[in-house]
Amino acid sequence: MARRGLLVGTAATALTLGTVSFADAAPPNDGTDGGPDRTRTVRGTLPTGSPDFVYLPVEVPRGVREIAVSYTYERTPVPAGTPGNALDIGIFDERGTELGGHGFRGWSGGARTGFFIRADEATPGYIAGPVRAGTWNIALGPYTVAPEGLPYEVTITLRFGPAGSTPEPVHPPERAKGRGRAWYRGDCHLHSVHSDGRRTPAEIAAAARAAGLDFINSSEHNTHSAHGAWGGLWGDDLLVLTGEEITTRNGHVLAVATDPGTFVDWRYRARDNRFGHYAKAVRRAGGLVVPAHPHATCIGCNWKFGFGEADAVEVWNGAYTPEDEIALAEWDNSLVAAARWSKPWVPAMGNSDAHREPDVVGLPQTVVLADELSREAIVAGIRAGHSYIAESSAVTLSFGVFGGRGLHAGIGERLRVDGDDTPVTVRLEVAGVPGCTAHFVTDQGTLFTAGLPGSGTGTVEWRTTPAYAAYVRAEVRHPATVPGLPGALAALTNPVFLEGR
Repeated sequence: MARRGLLVGTAATALTLGTVSFADAAPPNDGTDGGPDRTRTVRGTLPTGSPDFVYLPVEVPRGVREIAVSYTYERTPVPAGTPGNALDIGIFDERGTELGGHGFRGWSGGARTGFFIRADEATPGYIAGPVRAGTWNIALGPYTVAPEGLPYEVTITLRFGPAGSTPEPVHPPERAKGRGRAWYRGDCHLHSVHSDGRRTPAEIAAAARAAGLDFINSSEHNTHSAHGAWGGLWGDDLLVLTGEEITTRNGHVLAVATDPGTFVDWRYRARDNRFGHYAKAVRRAGGLVVPAHPHATCIGCNWKFGFGEADAVEVWNGAYTPEDEIALAEWDNSLVAAARWSKPWVPAMGNSDAHREPDVVGLPQTVVLADELSREAIVAGIRAGHSYIAESSAVTLSFGVFGGRGLHAGIGERLRVDGDDTPVTVRLEVAGVPGCTAHFVTDQGTLFTAGLPGSGTGTVEWRTTPAYAAYVRAEVRHPATVPGLPGALAALTNPVFLEGR
């Protein structure tokens, strides 16, 4: 049976279609398995200017053991430079679609053409559990709509029978053996088959170990379904953190190291004034708020929420590009007020955002000074800015500023000396960067540059004062390949702040 999707209600960012009823499909109450599957198909066309989310209510009767949904839509040809059709999909159960509510049961964006949910299992990206009677809502997300509109078809199939049981999820431990207080390498932006990635969790764990990583963070788009998918993949040598990439229409933000099972809603724009609420929810769940690739050019990727709620910012995403150079410059500009007025500052991070081959897990990686290899210690190190970014585990560095009488400050710290004109020495020791150049960057810009030995291992020193440099950070760059543009980064440190008493 096919029916047309009819608009019955609208809101600023969502609309609801006519309800799909299975009222005549209730199974007999005689102990049988409920008989054959029941299927309904809905067709319709979404116009240009459609809200961000379109809900298709489905009345689910009692006795359903599985709900399966598939969909298609027309990819209408469009002129060059005009966005074509792209339609995302997910689902909410009988608990409703309220923002931040408990009804979320899964999201696959545009990565899949169908999914199923039942008590014992669900398609990756979706949450296994009972299919209870009530009004479920299929969530359609018209990411982009061609000028001619977006024709779609959604097919819902209910399968009846005993519900079965839902296994208790097994989540990663919060601590690994580690090496005590040390520098730990991690990649906090990774995608598996639980969103739009192509690697399994097992393949990601293997790639992380091959890249020399000590920790990773599960960060699927708008779902927490992977939190329980890492069984047997962690170990003494690998800490697995759980999180999400909150993928809004005004930018993406990583929730890093949240409590396992935490879902963070994404259905709002900057104009809705809701981001602060969900940033606080991430922190209440023990996590970090990290705007991702803030200057990415894909539709909906550019960061519009500001950085007032950020615990860190991803300034380097995957292989180094001009988008990263812009993000780095914007972040550097934000350090000036923090330096002169001792205000809070936002540390920089780097992550791979790896989805599939040939994306390299651990390119780049954030190297964090932590008391131990645990969720709590890694979060504390990132939040404090006690970290640097490296293109691979082959790159190691030490960076600090030294004053008289044994004074010293390391990455993310503040050095206070007797006066603004007191000389201090900036020192960078680096290895694994053949052919690269060291740069010391301050609130005035790059004030010192030195070539490194051909071996890629060397020490560079520079003398300055707090009056001349409110902060100093180090960049290690490859040779430029385009005249007039800087070379790609090999490594980047968070700053050391300088202050005269």
